[in-house]
Amino acid sequence: MFSFDIKTNEKNIDVTLKGRLDAVAAPDLYKEMEKFEAGNYEKITFHVQELEYIASAGLRVIVFTKQKLGQNVEIFMEGATEVVKSVLEMTGCDSFVTMI
Repeated sequence: MFSFDIKTNEKNIDVTLKGRLDAVAAPDLYKEMEKFEAGNYEKITFHVQELEYIASAGLRVIVFTKQKLGQNVEIFMEGATEVVKSVLEMTGCDSFVTMI
């Protein structure tokens, strides 16, 4: 089962992800991330302590979000498990996502 919660404050977006972000779950998160406009935000923090797995569809949502919000937006992954970290590293997403 997958769930997410999104909160915004000023120039920041906080996204809490729980469960498995796979091809079934990714479209719902994509629809929510699509609502944010470029130029309005400086930082996105994905709180992933309870994210068990991220599939390529989930990675596409993160890449899409980065592209949509622009080059100056910083993306952080807080509390990534070894499984999630390894997927980000293998796919090269760690080049624009900072692990904290």
